[in-house]
Parts: sequence; structure tokens; C-alpha cells
Amino acid sequence: MHGKILIIAGVVLLVIGTLLHWFPNLFAWFGRLPGDIRIERESGGFYFPVMSMLIVSIALTILVNFFFRR
Repeated sequence: MHGKILIIAGVVLLVIGTLLHWFPNLFAWFGRLPGDIRIERESGGFYFPVMSMLIVSIALTILVNFFFRR
């Protein structure tokens, strides 16, 4: 069971990496959604992607429930 999960995760990461290599602007929206906190100053910055991580969490929850539901 663990081997199958690792293989699926590896294939998913390979597909995402290939997409980002060939289409770098595909996920340009990520991190720039309303609800993401971004504070930039001359001395540094702070970035907290609240809404982006909420979307990732919902998508992963749906995928895990779809594939691993008994």
C-alpha cells in the first residue's frame, strides 16, 4: 500500500514539474488571490498565502477521498 502511494505521488509530482517547465505562467495566479496576506517593505517582506493554501487543502482532501475511500 505504501509503495503504491509513493508511486502515485511521484507521478503527480513529475506531471506538475513538467507542466511548470513547459508552461511557467500556468500557476501565476497562485499566491495572488484575494485573501493572501502580503506585506512588503524596503527592509523585507512577509507573505502568508491563506486563500491559496485553503484551495490546495480542499483539492487534496477531494483527491484523497476519491482515491482512498473504502
